[in-house]
Amino acid sequence: MKIYLLYPLFISLLVLLSLPAQARNDSIYIELPDSILEKQHSPTKATIMSACLPGLGQIYNKKIWKVPIIYAGLGIMGYFIYFNADEYLNYKCAYIESSYGNIHGSYSELVQKYSKEDLLSAQEYYRRNLEISCIITAVWYALNILDASVDAHLYTYNISDKLSLRVEPAWQPTGFTFKPATGLRISLHF
Repeated sequence: MKIYLLYPLFISLLVLLSLPAQARNDSIYIELPDSILEKQHSPTKATIMSACLPGLGQIYNKKIWKVPIIYAGLGIMGYFIYFNADEYLNYKCAYIESSYGNIHGSYSELVQKYSKEDLLSAQEYYRRNLEISCIITAVWYALNILDASVDAHLYTYNISDKLSLRVEPAWQPTGFTFKPATGLRISLHF
């Protein structure tokens, strides 16, 4: 098992353990007039859940439709990481064989097809692509956590049906000429 796959779990565990006991147990109960207790939605809980397992915070926020998008992105980036790592290792081993003058080794197809400089260039190309793929995967993972946190903060935000923005073309006659002035009319109702 690759050790770098455990980094997100380790980091989220450190974040959870570094929080004070009050922040870890951040469920707040609101007493309603008829004495029914209602649990308030917790952004901290959504953030930690999404950090531990991508998509879990979105499920907690009741935005289940986002989970396939998250895992599709992680799957695509996982494929790019696997492909670039495999090609990087192939060209690296072929370069090593070429350096030793071994043209009948395990990577003889690449050694015979490309020069030593071409093998080194291809190795650097796939290494750079591997690093970029890892960075994009980390950004995608961080966006998953950020999305869960923002959705949890806006969970109880109420947008009124009365809020509207209207943009329409406008013609207005001018005082001294017969040509009307054209423009845009923007109306905001709230």
